[in-house]
Amino acid sequence: MFFEYLACREKYQHGGSSNAFTSSETTNFYFDVNADNFEEALDRFAQFFIKPLMSQDAVLREIKAVDSEHKKNLLSDGWRMHQLQKHLASKDHPYHKFSTGSWETLETKPKERGLDIRLELLKFYENYSANLMHLVVYGKESLDCIQSLVESLFSHVKNTDQISFKCPSQPLSAEHLQLLVKAIPIIEGNYLKISWPVTPNIQFYKEGPCRYLSHLIGHEGEGSIFHIIKELGWAMDLVAGAGSDSNEYSFFSVGMRLTDAGHDHMEDIIGLVFKYLHLLKEDGIHEWIFDELL
Repeated sequence: MFFEYLACREKYQHGGSSNAFTSSETTNFYFDVNADNFEEALDRFAQFFIKPLMSQDAVLREIKAVDSEHKKNLLSDGWRMHQLQKHLASKDHPYHKFSTGSWETLETKPKERGLDIRLELLKFYENYSANLMHLVVYGKESLDCIQSLVESLFSHVKNTDQISFKCPSQPLSAEHLQLLVKAIPIIEGNYLKISWPVTPNIQFYKEGPCRYLSHLIGHEGEGSIFHIIKELGWAMDLVAGAGSDSNEYSFFSVGMRLTDAGHDHMEDIIGLVFKYLHLLKEDGIHEWIFDELL
């Protein structure tokens, strides 16, 4: 797959590296290499999108790598809480699904259903269409030289005029809101996270409304929500901001590490946060705060 096709032995002799990752809606592939070997490496990179090998051995190696990552995630409270939030979402929404992979989901269960994973990957590859892809290339060469190189190497990437997937609904409806869920962490301690569905943050990335809110809610000075909760001896820190980079949905969250006393006053803390949000709403938007963030 990606590693097999791009990360050849010769490439590593020239100081290069490569990797890939998936987000909510995209797959991302990238590499770097010494400048003298840039053209050859870029050619190999392009061929992955034009005619990937997808060998059986590479597929099996990748499944093992994904399973190893999954086992590591099982010991991460952050990953566990993220999956819990997904589990609480609407079962009819893609957000509800298991978002990574394991040996069970990628090997055992598909075999039980008579599926060939390699063939399924080749089917999924048909979703890769030039009209939905973006390429960024950075090198020492002139812009004209890089443009010519890119056009010659990537012109054979198929354009099948695929349409971007659109979620039919939002991941949370009224029945999924106003819930207080308690979970036992792996690492000892108390953590409170309050989340709301909001208009997709990426749609307003230039205006930064969530940045405005996170700046005010996350402020630690006198008179701030954190200052009040800390003075009460209930919290040790506070972070606020938007997550889940998706064109379809986003969540705004306020999280804080609680003291033992704070754990006993969780609902009081939640009440204070909502009172502060109501205060911000009543006070309105101030241009000078946006100017501070520039």
